[in-house]
Amino acid sequence: MSRPDFDFQPELVGDTLRLRPLKHDDFAGLYSAASHPQIWAGHPAKDRHKKEVFEPYFLFLLESGTTLVIIDQQTGQIIGCSRYYVSPDQPDSIAIGFTFLNHAYWGGTTNLELKRLMLDHAFEQFPEVWFHIAPSNVRSQKATAKLGAEHIYDATVDLSGAPAAWMCFRLKKDVWRERHQTRLP
Repeated sequence: MSRPDFDFQPELVGDTLRLRPLKHDDFAGLYSAASHPQIWAGHPAKDRHKKEVFEPYFLFLLESGTTLVIIDQQTGQIIGCSRYYVSPDQPDSIAIGFTFLNHAYWGGTTNLELKRLMLDHAFEQFPEVWFHIAPSNVRSQKATAKLGAEHIYDATVDLSGAPAAWMCFRLKKDVWRERHQTRLP
């Protein structure tokens, strides 16, 4: 079971990003970040760029109580989101997922800064973090492997209301420290 004192919605601030809890009035900003078809091209929900498809997804993220919006500190714009969750297949660990970034932020250092902020927070209490990635989402598989995570197994897990096939990646705290020389205690 997850640790009751873990803060699933912390305020995290990096060099260029600020993460804060998702709020109901973030819909317009988050939808703007998500509205380009390219963002969802490798994702199982390829039509999530459509407002009528994104809206129930937004409500799911909001109701989870564990979603963080990603804000570009220079512009103040919401550029995506991510969340912590406890997965049914790893109930004693923490997972990071449901992440997307506006395509204008791909290919640079944004994803690494986002994951550094979230991983450093998670590793304060957990020795490992899990990522569940759709087999069709090659972009996320490659990005997760760059962090130092390893593909450990495949599983069918219900993460959002319906069982689905996932590739399960694990990142251990010591591997993260060694690869990224983070400032963990």
